[in-house]
Amino acid sequence: MSPRNRFPTPSRQFVIALAMLTLVSTASAEWKEQVLYSFQGGANDGAVPAGGVVLDKQGNLYGATTGGGPAGTVFQLSPPAQKGDPWTETLIYEFQGERSQDGSEPNGGLIMDAAGNLYGVTAYGGTGNCKLLGNLYGCGTVYELSPPQQQGGAWTETILYSFPTAEQGYLPNGNLVFDSAGNLYGATEFGGGRGTTCNDFYEYCGAVFELSPPKTKGGKWTEKVLHAFAGGTDGANPNGGLVLDSNGVVYGTTYSGGNQSCQYKDEIGCGTAFELKQPTKKGGAWAERHLHVFTAGSDGANPNGGLILDANGALYGTGEGGANRGQGIVFRLKGKGGGRWEDTTLYDFPGNGQDGSSPLAGLILDAKGSLWGTASGGGTVGDGTVFRLRPVGKSWAFAVLHAFTGNPDGSWPASSLIFDAAGNLFGTTEQSGTGQACGNYGCGTVFEVSP
Repeated sequence: MSPRNRFPTPSRQFVIALAMLTLVSTASAEWKEQVLYSFQGGANDGAVPAGGVVLDKQGNLYGATTGGGPAGTVFQLSPPAQKGDPWTETLIYEFQGERSQDGSEPNGGLIMDAAGNLYGVTAYGGTGNCKLLGNLYGCGTVYELSPPQQQGGAWTETILYSFPTAEQGYLPNGNLVFDSAGNLYGATEFGGGRGTTCNDFYEYCGAVFELSPPKTKGGKWTEKVLHAFAGGTDGANPNGGLVLDSNGVVYGTTYSGGNQSCQYKDEIGCGTAFELKQPTKKGGAWAERHLHVFTAGSDGANPNGGLILDANGALYGTGEGGANRGQGIVFRLKGKGGGRWEDTTLYDFPGNGQDGSSPLAGLILDAKGSLWGTASGGGTVGDGTVFRLRPVGKSWAFAVLHAFTGNPDGSWPASSLIFDAAGNLFGTTEQSGTGQACGNYGCGTVFEVSP
């Protein structure tokens, strides 16, 4: 079970609404989908993928699961020698949880460096003093997994940083991102030391952090809170999936906060898109600025999957909540000069849900400017979709590539996608598959969608 469902946290599964702009077509363009692996859960396998997957040079896929094992897992999926044979799953690490001071419950996907090391976050665990409902669960960790020196050997886990108190951050979530100097950037859904109105059970309203590597091998990584969200008219509950431009500006979204007159479901404020700029003087404060404050009108509400950046400096993301149609949006933020940004709804999922609903993950962008993503619900039977948005002049053409159908197929895709060199797409679903240990919802899958 994911960290957001295990304990009382802000509600994440909403029915959403928004008005449509620049729509050309909703015609289906069905691709071929294949479940590469169904998680079985229990003590010997992972359950409920925590994010998407990453791909190495040999074609292996890597990802993390919130459940399974003692306190979540990291897995490798290796392609078969012959086409049509099953992929092979290997658990390369099993988290041991709070009592061992290890991380507990991965809460985002992985990133990979040039040497093949993997990096991610856990929602709980570590040596921090954070308590929930009177119990000590830790404040979360940032971890690294290093590949073995010899094939078949064990991967080595290193806790790069264990959040010590809620002031430094609490419940890290989403994917990390590197800058050119090797610093890691991420977000914590709570913590940061500011804001008192964001949740009854977790402290503070969230933070964006930077983690800098040690100057000498074997030293400690150093964390710095770049911005602590205050809630209210400031953002609250930042998502992972940050993106950096060539000038080192950090862009991201908050799930709530912002416009206080906008209340969608249980959230106060419908979220923001923000930038963080480096200080002009060494040791100074980073400057936060709102690029857009969502209102649940035609611009939607509750961005949940981070942002991506195109070559022209435009930002793209998804909104889970909002206005007229009740199913979700894809949006673009484009700089207009003078510090102004223009928000455009590129696609408003229709009210019948056939194209998908409730997009929870970020997007990816191809060389032709098309956007690719997942919607967690909707489709032919309500189990989610994989979709593409293709620019056609000043408009955008929408196509459903696959509609999930539940067991033995997946359901509830909530991760971003990746391409391989042949143009195949890979991702995960949090539910369904053939796993029996997770109850009626299944334990989730890894899937491939091919043209």
